[in-house]
Amino acid sequence: MKQDTAREKVVLITGAGSGIGAAAAQLAVATGYRVVLADINGSSVAALADRLGASAASVELDVRDEESWSAAYDYAEAAFGAVDVLINNAGIIHTGNAGSLSMAQHRHMVEVNLLGTMIGVLTALPRMKARGSGHIIDICSMTSFLPLVGYASYAGTKHAMRAFHHSVAIEERKSPIVFSIIHPPSTRTPMLEQEMADPTSVIAFAEKSHSPEEVAKVIIDAILKKPVEVVFPPVAGRLQRMVGAFPHLMHFAIPLVEASGRRKRAKLLRNAPVDR
Repeated sequence: MKQDTAREKVVLITGAGSGIGAAAAQLAVATGYRVVLADINGSSVAALADRLGASAASVELDVRDEESWSAAYDYAEAAFGAVDVLINNAGIIHTGNAGSLSMAQHRHMVEVNLLGTMIGVLTALPRMKARGSGHIIDICSMTSFLPLVGYASYAGTKHAMRAFHHSVAIEERKSPIVFSIIHPPSTRTPMLEQEMADPTSVIAFAEKSHSPEEVAKVIIDAILKKPVEVVFPPVAGRLQRMVGAFPHLMHFAIPLVEASGRRKRAKLLRNAPVDR
């Protein structure tokens, strides 16, 4: 991957304590960027930033809180200078069919996945516009195109995030801000481990899972290439997006995909190593 030769960009990554966010932070530093790792788990990003060296710094951030966002942005600017790229990656899931989850669990997903992203975008916009440049990269999900069994509220937050992202991007089309949105597939993170433990989440195993490092490469590539939208993997992602456009096709296809996921999950559980 070639480096950005114009200057060392400053990148702020949320949800950087583990999974995709941590992998993206490591790759961003290796690429030559100065990176601020933000996460609600302040100790996890502090430890990772220490390992990454002088080009990394960390800050505790609760994406649900406006003041926490302002403080994180102030810290990033004090540590490295104006933020060139915001990567909104933080997200959570509570697995289970909609009726089995508490309202607190539904609300938690909405507050983190949707409102957290919205607050991040709205915090970044005036600062980036004031300095005349900036790039906002929202990490969404392939579930933004499909209503999936066991993921009603999670998918709902991702549908809403995509709509918000593109709406703001169009509103700001004459501004100096670049907008990109990326839709990772099933990824081998702690979230996938949570899904493995819940039989209502079998649909996550219908497709091949990808490593956080694979997704991180797509994210860091986007800093240079500035795509409007990325589905990943490219071919399967386009197929899923097409299925999501036709309700009758969705109602036919999703139960078949769910059945496939159930079989693959059962096989993974059979082949899992046994702790002794």
